[in-house]
Amino acid sequence: MDQTKRPLLIPPEFSTYAEKHGIFEMYKKLMEQLIISKPADPVAFLIDLLKRDTHDVPQVIIIGPPASGKKTISKMCATKLRTAHLTTENLITEAETDLKMKMLELQKKKQPIPTDMWVKVIEDRVKLPDCVKKGWVMEGFPQTREQALAIQAIGIHPKHCVLLDAPDTVLIERAHGKRVDPKTGDIYHTTFDWPSSTEIQSRLEEAEGYGEEDMVAKLIEYHRHIDGILTCFNKGLKTVNADQPQADVFLQVFTYLCGQARTNAPHTPRVVLLGATGSGKGVQASLLATKYNLVSVSCGSMIKQAIADETKEGQTAIPYVNKDMMVPDVTVMEILRQRLSQLDCMSRGWVLHGYPRTREQAEGLTQEGFVPNRVFFLNVPNDSVVERLTLRATDPITGDRYHMLYNPPRTEDVKARLQKLPKDEAEQVNKRLATYNAYVEEISDFYVDAQHVNADQDPHTVFECIESMIVNPLPRKV
Repeated sequence: MDQTKRPLLIPPEFSTYAEKHGIFEMYKKLMEQLIISKPADPVAFLIDLLKRDTHDVPQVIIIGPPASGKKTISKMCATKLRTAHLTTENLITEAETDLKMKMLELQKKKQPIPTDMWVKVIEDRVKLPDCVKKGWVMEGFPQTREQALAIQAIGIHPKHCVLLDAPDTVLIERAHGKRVDPKTGDIYHTTFDWPSSTEIQSRLEEAEGYGEEDMVAKLIEYHRHIDGILTCFNKGLKTVNADQPQADVFLQVFTYLCGQARTNAPHTPRVVLLGATGSGKGVQASLLATKYNLVSVSCGSMIKQAIADETKEGQTAIPYVNKDMMVPDVTVMEILRQRLSQLDCMSRGWVLHGYPRTREQAEGLTQEGFVPNRVFFLNVPNDSVVERLTLRATDPITGDRYHMLYNPPRTEDVKARLQKLPKDEAEQVNKRLATYNAYVEEISDFYVDAQHVNADQDPHTVFECIESMIVNPLPRKV
């Protein structure tokens, strides 16, 4: 299709619906499971996956060197998240009888358990209802890169991976005071976490395999494999300093687990800049468009372009523009609909300024499917607006714009020939301010998630503030 003659228009509902309902993430998960499982009947397999309401359950791996607190932190996280707690000990205990006996025999002989045995045990365990419906927290596994790749090969991709890290000297010192409750399996420490109950104190035993020589050997083995393991989980990896109080470690880990990873879904920015005349909407739109390759859409410019192109909407708008009256909402909305539906706006995103000016216009924009995902009010005091506009002028020869306070002309000749636009007269500025202030409150009520920015400062400072709210998640309202 020749877009110069007939531009390709894309319904705006496509991207809005896909973002709202997580279509990209759903498609990604389905394709992953389809490739991993290779079912005989792919359609039935996908339908069964769609019926499961288990896409957002926690799937966490907590790893780290010996004596870093993996068992304690993972148990606390599993309890708080109400998920299954998977450890190497209970994985073996809950394995099938034959497999369990083989693994226990290998442990007794102090021989390494083959990776395929671990994979079989973990695969069976995560398919049980408690893991499927509530999720799981796995502690201390994998211990080698081979094991990490093996569990990924069967479709186990944790959403969060936490590495508890601490200096070797600290870990050796910790191990020296480590005590185990043989009845419950809980871990205590003679210095940092001594139980208050005398009954528990009396039955605590020294942890086997945590002497200085044992720890040195374990740490050497750990450092040999940890880099290879981390390369398998670098996407959702979080390193937490374990050399601090247990409560602080848990708080950092749990905060990370409660957060959502940034989505890989294609994201089309749809930004609306609102503010009084002279608040800097055009400048900020230009800065955003330049840095993020967005399409800057000025309502006033679109109306002038429609008139110049002699379109049907442009012809309708001419009488209103000539009389300095508001162009009817229906006409303006049709002009914007045609522009915002074009391929560049739908693929790159857009930043709209100069519209909407009333709640009715904002509602009409939403009804047409153009739902902004960021709305900013550029707030400037009326006195500052008047100062900005009434003291600016243009050089008719060069087209350069000046401001008598902030950017005065360098020569008297230039100053003598400067001209002020009729719309920058104090009376006209105050009239436009009154119109904006009459409708700003109802527009603010419509866009309840809008962010208010202090625009009475340097333009680049304002831009940094707007930019931070575009690239980062919006703050939640309490």
